[in-house]
Amino acid sequence: MPVTEASSLTSGVALRYASALFDLAKDENALDAVEADVEAFGKMLDESEDLRRLTESPLYSKGEQVAALDAVFQKAEMGPLASNFFKVVAENRRLFAVRGIVRAFQSLMSAHRGEMLAEVTSAEPLSEANETQLRQILAEQTGRAIKLATKVDPSLIGGLVVKVGSRMIDTSLRTRLNSLKTAMKEVG
Repeated sequence: MPVTEASSLTSGVALRYASALFDLAKDENALDAVEADVEAFGKMLDESEDLRRLTESPLYSKGEQVAALDAVFQKAEMGPLASNFFKVVAENRRLFAVRGIVRAFQSLMSAHRGEMLAEVTSAEPLSEANETQLRQILAEQTGRAIKLATKVDPSLIGGLVVKVGSRMIDTSLRTRLNSLKTAMKEVG
């Protein structure tokens, strides 16, 4: 299966699951609590290679995945709605899409509040002042309130990669160095 087909399959699965969780949380009047749990789980995925491996590898049985997630969720004191939901995702062998589910749920919550979600990747953690300034600049550009979903990727070396809707702005030093390398190959 070509990469584009695989990623569109994953994003389709992620959106369906995220929509189901959103509707369930809305029916239970638990949107804020579920959002906090989903964001905490997303952060755990970003910070733990072992947890990422558990969710992405087809080598683990669904029983192993469910048991491991149950232990992680109990230790993190995650609410029953979100923890049961992600265990069902594991039971259905759809954990490969869990990072997409987290992003799609964040987007649904932002849309529900009338915000736009901006995914920001930086080489180092942003200060609160930098986050505030970035949020203001993006709000001016889009005309909507902005919610930032930040993550750190030291391989960027410096700069930012910002995704807002279908637009992506890449000012990372890594990209600039790669462009320079390509330009130098063309010259020489």
